[in-house]
Amino acid sequence: MTPTETGLAYDQITQRWTRPEFNRNNGIAQHKTALSFLDVFTSTTDAPPATSSLSPLALDVGCGCTGRFIDLLHDNKFVVEGIDISKKMLALARERYPNNTFYFDDICTFDLPHQYRFISAWDCLWHVPLQSQADVITKLCNALQPGGVFIFSCGGVDEPGEHTNTTMGPEVYYASLGINGYVRHIIEADCFIRHIEYEQLPEFHTYFVVQKTIPQK
Repeated sequence: MTPTETGLAYDQITQRWTRPEFNRNNGIAQHKTALSFLDVFTSTTDAPPATSSLSPLALDVGCGCTGRFIDLLHDNKFVVEGIDISKKMLALARERYPNNTFYFDDICTFDLPHQYRFISAWDCLWHVPLQSQADVITKLCNALQPGGVFIFSCGGVDEPGEHTNTTMGPEVYYASLGINGYVRHIIEADCFIRHIEYEQLPEFHTYFVVQKTIPQK
């Protein structure tokens, strides 16, 4: 499946994320862990200080429509941009946050317009075609400011692979580089791995927190 086809699939099931029973706490604790690294390992470096008069910039990849990560980032004084391939998801996000910048585009081919202090890609990169995943990981790591933090979730399986299923209704594509594949590409992109966790065992849902290296004085 192409990313465009994935976006059309999500257009059919947008209501799954607008129902009152949707768990808005999903991923919040993990994002708080990631945010905590912004003030660590940077005290003697050239990273932008947390108390800068300019609001730091964040990017929510696969932002969807719930806005829960945008709310968290707003609470932490970020200016937040979002990108999604689902037109219906993005329409709801724009309605909720009329003053935020959103991009209806494919993260595989989109030219990121800024360097970011924080990037989130929660439960979305596994829809990126397997042959494009390494390039997307590299792109997002390269879009970090020095000392910036990137959190993403993935399938923490041993080997690269891809499949489709219809668990949510329409056919949806999933892929993973395998746990060592992600590690390799993160290191090659000049980032440190600060945290890896399989937080839903026995499922292989895994998340990484990575931080861009900072040139030493």
